[in-house]
Amino acid sequence: MAGHQKGRWLPLWKKLRYYLVATAVLVAAGVGFFVFLRRILLVNYQSLETSMAQNYAAEVEGDLDIYKALIAVEADGLDARIEEGEPVEALTSWISRYSDRLHRLFGPGMVDTYAIYNGQVLAADPWEEAAAYDYASTEWYQMALAAEGEAIFTDVYADMVCGRDVLTVAQKCDNSDTVVAFDIFPENLLIDLGRVALPEGASIFLCDGQQQVLYANTSLNTGSEAFPSYIARMQQGVRNGYFDRYDAFIEDIDGIRRGVYYTWLENGWLMMITVPVESMLTQLHLFTLLYGTILAAWCVGFAIIIWRNVRLDAMMARSNETVKVLSNSYYGLFRINYQQGTYEMIKGSPYARRNLKPQGLYEEFLRVIGAVMEPDTIDEFRKSFSTDSLRSLVAGHVRDYGGDFLGKYESGERWINVRVLFDETLEPEEAVLCFREVDQEKRRQIQERRLLEETLATARKSEKSKLAFFNNMSHDMRTPLNAILGVVDLLRQHTAEPDKVREYTDKIAYSGRQLLDLVNDILDMSRMEQGKVVLNNEAFDLAACVQACTDSFQPQARREGKTFTVRCEIADRCVMGDATRITQILNNLLSNAFKFTSAGESVAVTVRQMGGPPTPQYQIVVEDTGIGMSKEFLPQLFEPYARETRFFSRQVVGTGLGMPIVKSLVTQMSGQIYVDSALGRGTTFTITVPFITARAEEESRQTREDLKAGGAGGAFSLAGRRILLAEDNMLNMEIACEILTMNGLEVLQAWNGREAVELFQASAPYEIDAILMDMQMPQMDGCEAARAIRALERSDAGTVPIIAVTANAFAEDIAATTAAGMNAHISKPIDFRALCATLEKFMQG
Repeated sequence: MAGHQKGRWLPLWKKLRYYLVATAVLVAAGVGFFVFLRRILLVNYQSLETSMAQNYAAEVEGDLDIYKALIAVEADGLDARIEEGEPVEALTSWISRYSDRLHRLFGPGMVDTYAIYNGQVLAADPWEEAAAYDYASTEWYQMALAAEGEAIFTDVYADMVCGRDVLTVAQKCDNSDTVVAFDIFPENLLIDLGRVALPEGASIFLCDGQQQVLYANTSLNTGSEAFPSYIARMQQGVRNGYFDRYDAFIEDIDGIRRGVYYTWLENGWLMMITVPVESMLTQLHLFTLLYGTILAAWCVGFAIIIWRNVRLDAMMARSNETVKVLSNSYYGLFRINYQQGTYEMIKGSPYARRNLKPQGLYEEFLRVIGAVMEPDTIDEFRKSFSTDSLRSLVAGHVRDYGGDFLGKYESGERWINVRVLFDETLEPEEAVLCFREVDQEKRRQIQERRLLEETLATARKSEKSKLAFFNNMSHDMRTPLNAILGVVDLLRQHTAEPDKVREYTDKIAYSGRQLLDLVNDILDMSRMEQGKVVLNNEAFDLAACVQACTDSFQPQARREGKTFTVRCEIADRCVMGDATRITQILNNLLSNAFKFTSAGESVAVTVRQMGGPPTPQYQIVVEDTGIGMSKEFLPQLFEPYARETRFFSRQVVGTGLGMPIVKSLVTQMSGQIYVDSALGRGTTFTITVPFITARAEEESRQTREDLKAGGAGGAFSLAGRRILLAEDNMLNMEIACEILTMNGLEVLQAWNGREAVELFQASAPYEIDAILMDMQMPQMDGCEAARAIRALERSDAGTVPIIAVTANAFAEDIAATTAAGMNAHISKPIDFRALCATLEKFMQG
């Protein structure tokens, strides 16, 4: 096996190895190029965004230069007035006027200007604590003195006067220690970075040296509690050089990975730009999608190639082992140029490919196709599909023309449909000739015609069967008659010999019984065909009936050397029925069993009860180990006048009516009969019959008397009760409704299980007194419907009596209805007395 598999896959590997190598190279190249392109994109973004951060920083430097120029103007003006010796009041006035100019320039309250002169605070807007203001210890004052005439910018700090965050721009005058200062609230800082476009989804942040955000242009929620921590993590990464790597990223407060690009301003402030990684790798995603699509297409194509090669190899191997046959799934497709008289094979069956070239003369095509047709079809085919005919069809715009023919191929005969198709999209003077297998459809039509013929033949066969029956009957009746007459002649000759007389009288009695059985069978069958057999309904002991019948066969069993066993497992012995007919059924079955068994073989009778009162099922099994019956005869076993035609070791006498009689009697008892047999291994007959127990019958009788009494003395009455009846058969529904309404019941009709559940669900609690449920119904069967009703959330769902009314009367059927939550099981045809007793039992409870 291993060598066979190796020999199978080795040629495939040789053919596909280049595809496999190419696939591996394609995958490796894609992965390598992905990594390379990702690195290039991230490095380029790092360079680009760092440059953009520098450009933004330059923009901010330019904005800050405005403040530097303005404070320099104030410092120079104040310095000049100090040299001229103007008093403090004049200096303060000049500062106030300059402040007004700044307010007109920037807007009111945008800039608060003041100066430190000779230990005094000269402010455009003086504040009460100015005299106690310890300016000398402030960072901005010390930075301005140290800058020696250059403007300085402080980080954001809490102003001791107003308590708000401010930053200070300060500068020392050139000719004195006077320091001029602007206080600016961070939100009023004039920084405009809107002139440079940001990448999609990017953010820009300007921070002072103390991690305070002076400017932010971002879609993030800057008011979030996580925002300061996010800014601190970015600044920490900048300081420790983490973001100097091209592939270093940070996760923002929304969980988005971002690249961080930065630059430092001259005053120690930090400019940071963050860009989502997804935005940077958009081109990479496009490449991945494109390359993945190409790779997927390649893999699909590769898979198709592998599949096709495996399939072709399998077909080739099978073709080498078996005769090449035409596949039902193939069809032929040919383009015909009727002007040039040529054909082109677009797709052909194995036969066409073997006998036709891909292109050739149309006459050769007609010859090859006609070779598989019936002789009387070839001329019609050549005429219908000749070039002149094709030209006429196309000229007449006949787009679909054709018919069926029976082709004789190597694999057998198959019906083929051939059609001419024409469309303007074809080349001029061209048509399409196509072949399609229609064997199943055609044979179905033929089969339907044959069924009609067989129906007629069956009717004729029935007449022949009856004629054969009368011939057999004549022979079978003459045989015991001849024996009786012959033995009577012998008896007359030996009247003085008692032993001979006894022997001859026994033979006469035996032949007489044979003749009587023949006559009885004929009369019974005649009555049954006319519907004149009436079953009695009387109480009898079923076990005693079976025992009496089987006891009569014990002498025969001992005499013929056969094993005969009887087993009776019945709890309720006294039932209502026809004991005579039960005896007749058993007699027929046992007579056949003994008739077709030999010495040393066995016959067994088993009677068992399934279910309990009021209508238990009783199963009678008659089993033998005799010659059995052929499978061909079993379907005819219960047909009148039919006999097994196999050869036997001895002549068997009978009319062939015993089994039809048994079948008819069992059916009239609402029972079922099954047979299992095979030649050489015996036969088993299984009969299942429902009987009402005698006790249940008595209770039912008492119930009827109580009903007639009109409920006197508190007796139970069905009058006025509401019953839900689920039944899908219209006739059964009509009969049941008629019987129930005649007894005073109100009937709700449901035609399937689902409708029964819906009607019960729509009713008021306890409005329905009982449910009669058929088993086999569309949409939802009886067991499903019972389970659905029991599962409803209402007080009476678990207590309403549900009674199975069905022809399914086996033990497993009863078990299934019980498992589904039903209370009882009544077999069809419905015995109203048993039904009334069952309803009384559960509805009173």
